[in-house]
Parts: sequence; structure tokens; C-alpha cells
Amino acid sequence: MPAFPDWHVIGDWFDNCSCKVACPCTFGQSPDKNLCEFVLFYHIREGHFETVKLDDLCLVRVGYFEGNLWDYEAFVRGGSIIDARASDAQAEAITRIFSGNVGGWPQEFAKCGGRGRESLGSERGAFSFEIAPNQSRWGVDIPGKVKAWANALIGPTSAPDEPPRLSSAPGCEVGPGQIVTWGKSTVCKVNAFGLEFEWNVSSSKHCPFDWRGSDVF
Repeated sequence: MPAFPDWHVIGDWFDNCSCKVACPCTFGQSPDKNLCEFVLFYHIREGHFETVKLDDLCLVRVGYFEGNLWDYEAFVRGGSIIDARASDAQAEAITRIFSGNVGGWPQEFAKCGGRGRESLGSERGAFSFEIAPNQSRWGVDIPGKVKAWANALIGPTSAPDEPPRLSSAPGCEVGPGQIVTWGKSTVCKVNAFGLEFEWNVSSSKHCPFDWRGSDVF
């Protein structure tokens, strides 16, 4: 095995996508109409890349993919927005981790774009976000670029403060062993990298993540 840099990140992830509830990807299925437009949000609660601290920094990816991710034959196209608070060294570290070039789960997940991956590059943005402690609500605003918010699903038989959750998901985007909390979009607007889309009644979900460059899958 190649030796990768020493890195470790712990945090929260959520998506907001154009598919109907519940998200087909989480069950290892193809997206609705074989196409998914997405916002993927990552908040690093604590982490490092070698000596560079990454605590409390954010990343958003926006784009779309065609095909089933988990057949490893999808085509993925998109760009990344990196927290404006990050230093140049921190931005470089985040880019290296999330590009999938330095091991861990991001490298494994990058294989899902087996039919091709087109990067639209990266830019900086000012993030305003919220993730409720019980995962009842989550969302992010990046002025002029992204607005994506969702509430956890509730219904007449829901237990108080217990949103619906799934363990051992067949297709968890942040890796095996994580807990998925189901939600539904209240708003999602994207205008970045030449991509422009909007919806408000589609799928969303929250998961924690805990990755190291030395993780093997």
C-alpha cells in the first residue's frame, strides 16, 4: 500500500438533491431519471492534515451525476466551494483530502465516478450554516452561490425528538458504519460554476463522518 499523509477529519455531512424522498443512492439504486443534481456540505468539527489544523472549516460541492454511483459507472461533474476563512495551507489540505488523492474514504468514494469525473474547479465562499443537535434541521447559505436547507422527516407516529434514522445503509456517501438521518428539502438554490438549478420538495439527509488517510476499504 502507498504511504499517505497523516490526516484525520471528524464532522457532519448533509446533502440536498433533486431526487424524491427517500434518496435512491442510500439504498444503492440509480437516481430518479438516472440524473441527480446535488449539494454536498461538509463541516469539519475537528481535524488536521499533517501539521495543518482544519477545525471548524467547511466545504460544499455542487454538481450533478448520471448513472448509479454504486455500480462505479457514473459520470460526475461539479465544483467545490471552500470556506473563505481557510488559509491557503488549509484550503490546499482540504482540497487534497476531499479530492480523493490522499487515501481514506474520499479516495474510495471517488471510484464511484468510474465513467468519468469532470472538475469545474474550486472557489471561496462565506458560509453560514446550522445543524441542530438532534439533527431535526440542517442547512447552509453561501451568498450568491448556494442556499440549501432541510428539516428531518416527521409524521403522526414520530417519537418526539427522534427523527427517522437508518443504519447499515447499502450506499452511504460518507462510508460504512454511519447513521443516516432522513430529511426533506425546504429550499435548494444553486448558481455556481455555470450550474443553475432550484428545488424545494426533494430529498435530504444528514450523516456524521470520521475519516483517516490510513483507512482501508
